[in-house]
Amino acid sequence: MANFHPSLNTKAVPFEAGSTIVAPERKPKSVEQLIVDLYDPDLREKALNELSKKREMFQDLAPIMWNSYGIMAILLQEIVAVYPVLSPPNLSSTQSNRVCNALALLQCVASHPDTRKSFLNAHIPLYLYHFLNTTCKNRSFEYLRLTSLGVIGALVKVCGSDFGSQSDDMEVINFLLSTEIIPLCLRTMELGSELSKTVATFIVQKILLDDIGLEYMCVSAERFFALSRVLTIMVNSLADHPSTSTRLLKHIVRCYLRLSDNPRACDVLRNNVPEKLKDTTFNVCFHEDPTIRRWLQQLFVNINQGGRIAQAGGGFDYMMVN
Repeated sequence: MANFHPSLNTKAVPFEAGSTIVAPERKPKSVEQLIVDLYDPDLREKALNELSKKREMFQDLAPIMWNSYGIMAILLQEIVAVYPVLSPPNLSSTQSNRVCNALALLQCVASHPDTRKSFLNAHIPLYLYHFLNTTCKNRSFEYLRLTSLGVIGALVKVCGSDFGSQSDDMEVINFLLSTEIIPLCLRTMELGSELSKTVATFIVQKILLDDIGLEYMCVSAERFFALSRVLTIMVNSLADHPSTSTRLLKHIVRCYLRLSDNPRACDVLRNNVPEKLKDTTFNVCFHEDPTIRRWLQQLFVNINQGGRIAQAGGGFDYMMVN
């Protein structure tokens, strides 16, 4: 048997009849090497795929990418490259997979505490809004929407938690509201797949849980009823298969409960909560997750006992007329 260096990873491979040789085994590429490969157009697609698959293994991947010259521009180039095939819808599965890998890396940057603020200040989420504005329902487009929502979801996930500061939370919410993310989420909540609806509803929920977001949604009748209409549509749709929709239902009920914290919205909700939430339609979901039942009970307490609007304030009916 041939001699080999003991520091090499090796494996036995066949060699002629009755004998073997030991050949060096290829080591997986390091994160640094994969990032270097992104600079090479011929190696980029494979590098995007590898980095996307292994991004959770590399704790500092986000700051490494952010501080590597030109890498963020390369990821944005991957995103912009598919704009021409969005309308008319000619996006192939190969193109969708490639841009979704780039989006997954952007999600990594959006969620990391050392890069999240810079990511937001660079207004990078705006590049994703084109994908959320599509209406084609084939799989390639659905993956694109879902992965884009994942990036926005990563931004709002830490809002209101112990992992983000209040000022950072305010920046995220203000940015998303000023760039009209709510209408895009409402469109997905109405027309997307169940998984996309779940992520979009989660984003709306996190925005509502912030006082700025709640005020934004309840400052006008138009905004409130746009959200209320879509929530009702989703509840009625979920009623057809309640046993498979616990996660989405939980986000919907939390949105209703949060809306009831606003006096004017609470007053209107008395006549706008879907009947399906009041009967036994979702008992299976309540059994799977008692938190949903508890939130729903609190919602009914709020709308039956609270939400009295001061005479001078007026309600949504007043706002619609004036």
